[in-house]
Amino acid sequence: MNILITGAGRGLGLDLVTIALERGHSVIAGVRDLSRGQDALSGLSADYGDKLTVAALDVTDEEGIAALAASLKEEGRTLGSIVNNAAVLNASDTPLEELDIAEMQLALDINLYGPMRVVKHFLPLLTEPEASIINISSEAGSITNAYPGSYPYTISKTALNMFSQKLHVTLKERGVHVLSVHPGWMPTDMGGAKAPTSPRTSAEGIISLLEQRTAPEGHFMFVDYTGKDMEI
Repeated sequence: MNILITGAGRGLGLDLVTIALERGHSVIAGVRDLSRGQDALSGLSADYGDKLTVAALDVTDEEGIAALAASLKEEGRTLGSIVNNAAVLNASDTPLEELDIAEMQLALDINLYGPMRVVKHFLPLLTEPEASIINISSEAGSITNAYPGSYPYTISKTALNMFSQKLHVTLKERGVHVLSVHPGWMPTDMGGAKAPTSPRTSAEGIISLLEQRTAPEGHFMFVDYTGKDMEI
């Protein structure tokens, strides 16, 4: 299938691109900075040729997102999956009394409105059989297991889970499979060096979820990278 992956130039996104290509899929790797993204993905470009398209995709730039979608449509490209991976973790140690609301706005702009913009403009291209939308969420977005602090990230991920649920209800008659996925705690720029889960292991699980269209056992479309239900 053809898979669009945002935030593809580093961390989990880079491993998602790698695993998808290794399994025979074609990938459109969306990166905010095209020059840096091409550098990060140059080895994969050399190995996989036209199976990999590296494209400028800033999830806060709706005009740019719309232009990329229009360009791909003009080329006759279709999609089998959209993986909304791009995210930001900011002001995580800032108490509410000191929190600049601009930090909240930034997290919502990237972590919630970003996926909404991407789906808004790429949904018309999502026409391949057994299509899917995977929103990379976090256990931090669980209301049941809420913890102190980290207001921007946790609240934006909770809202992303709601977006996934609404997409599921809206698109189920079209047969589009939608999930919010907790990728595990990983030693990426966001997760830090002490995190125990390998990004490659997480990426393998997430690509398997979209390939196998694994469905949660419960009502909510919120699972971890192995397909296990998460508490909403």
